Amino acid sequence: MNHFMNRELSWLDFNFRVLAEARDNTLPLMERLKFLSITASNLDEFFMIRVASLKDMVHANYTKKDISGMTASEQLSAISEKTHTLVATQYSTLNRSFIPLLRQHNFRLITQFEKLSTSQAKYVDKYFEKEIYPVLTPMAVDSSRPFPLIRNKGLNIAAILKDKSKKKSYDFATVQVPSGLPRFVLLPVNESGKNAAVLLEQIIEKNIHKLFLNYKVECAYPYRVMRNAALTIDEDEAADLLVEIEKQLKKRQWGEAIRLEVEDGIDKRLLKILRKELDIREEDIYKINGPLDLTFLMKIYALPGYDYLKEKPFTPMPVPGIDPDISLFEQIKKKDILLHHPYHTFEPVINFVAQAADDKNVLAIKQTLYRVSSNSPIISYLAKAAENG
Repeated sequence: MNHFMNRELSWLDFNFRVLAEARDNTLPLMERLKFLSITASNLDEFFMIRVASLKDMVHANYTKKDISGMTASEQLSAISEKTHTLVATQYSTLNRSFIPLLRQHNFRLITQFEKLSTSQAKYVDKYFEKEIYPVLTPMAVDSSRPFPLIRNKGLNIAAILKDKSKKKSYDFATVQVPSGLPRFVLLPVNESGKNAAVLLEQIIEKNIHKLFLNYKVECAYPYRVMRNAALTIDEDEAADLLVEIEKQLKKRQWGEAIRLEVEDGIDKRLLKILRKELDIREEDIYKINGPLDLTFLMKIYALPGYDYLKEKPFTPMPVPGIDPDISLFEQIKKKDILLHHPYHTFEPVINFVAQAADDKNVLAIKQTLYRVSSNSPIISYLAKAAENG
């Protein structure tokens, strides 16, 4: 058993290596920022699928050890300990390194609405009234209104409300931060020419009292729930595989809560309610010292005007020996052609599928597609091939 490493812990080691790229001060700042964002999206997928599968094993009382000698329960405990360390390192990198460095390069990320200037506060209040308020759906919880279903990976704000007409009457309320709006709002450039942005949840938190007019908002804190999103599909039993996949995808939004992220310093009453209603263990709660869900950093990476903080774009080389004017089928009849990506252009692969889609002699196209983009030309050519039979 000592010769084998646990697969899940090994994956966390990999994500630590990605995080090491974010902490490497020899790399351009925006590239490091991108790596930090990648560690966050990686962790989300890891929990939704791999950790969720281990949770399912524990619920099924599956006690067989893996090849490294660990049961599912032991793996979960080790994953929790290691992930807490990873998350703490993520946020120390953000707070101690990235936010100060961004400020040095004329960009201030405001993560607490209390730090807005008077003019900035007026601007975000107007932005709230015009852009955010119309799309919010606040939900209060009391004896007549049950705890709502909180969507997977959705960012939310929880609040404790006090009825103004009663001395001791407290309610829980939650409002989802709309995913259709930008996660951060660029503020007007100030007199000194400094760029600044404030996070969407901070604008809502600042104005949350406007959503509950008959109540006093005692406190409000953001939180985020990660749910079991592992798909379990029996292809032999499914009458229509596509319909079955669609059903399972819908269920992913309401699977078992397996991870709860809350802002560090959250009110104990709020945390108690969330923990009870989501039925989540203490070790699955992550108290975050900073903004939740760091995937928004990729949007900062895409901001214009900061190309000098990025690697220079790489242009792939044409493949030696390939003539773009001659059919690839004819060329590979004569000899094998080796493509070395990302150094060689991907165009020959796209052209190969395009030519195959139109070739009457092609009986089938078989390939593995991974993380296909929404505008992939490969998909359009495969669709064309299907239309051509």
